[in-house]
Amino acid sequence: MTTFIWVAVVVVAVVALAAVAYLVLGQQQRRRHLRERFGPEYERAVAEHDNRREAEQELLDRERRHAELDVHPLTEESRDTYANRWTEVQERFVDAPGFAVTEADQLVTAVMAERGYPTQDFEERLSTLSVGHAATLDHYRTAHEISGRAARKEASTEDLRQAMVHYRALFEELLHETSRGR
Repeated sequence: MTTFIWVAVVVVAVVALAAVAYLVLGQQQRRRHLRERFGPEYERAVAEHDNRREAEQELLDRERRHAELDVHPLTEESRDTYANRWTEVQERFVDAPGFAVTEADQLVTAVMAERGYPTQDFEERLSTLSVGHAATLDHYRTAHEISGRAARKEASTEDLRQAMVHYRALFEELLHETSRGR
């Protein structure tokens, strides 16, 4: 009978250890997946939340919401039209840099809308874009921040030029992406 109890204790301990290992490995795989998918946005989310678990849950929620969208590539005709419009915006920068930055923001938003991304709110745009465009999200944040300063007449011409460069990074990625997500 004593042998049976010891065997039972060992079996329970092994099962408990296996369960813990399974949970830890699952958590590590999820964390690795999120870091690969979101890049620098992963660390930003961790810094903005009280703990890593909340941040990771937020990122998983973003993935879930993104999966529910009908994000699709642009047609060749639309890509050509937007590329031509971008060229026009850049040409206007010489004479009206502030206006060109506003147009660049509107053009990026128009491409997002046609691709199937929600565009009502800037924070929502960031959240949705973070799933497939995390690498260029900081460009978009910076461009938006400069655009806000420009609206208040607090941005230099060099700032506005930088905003155009930042907008272009996301614009090019949205324009030429051919598959859902990234």
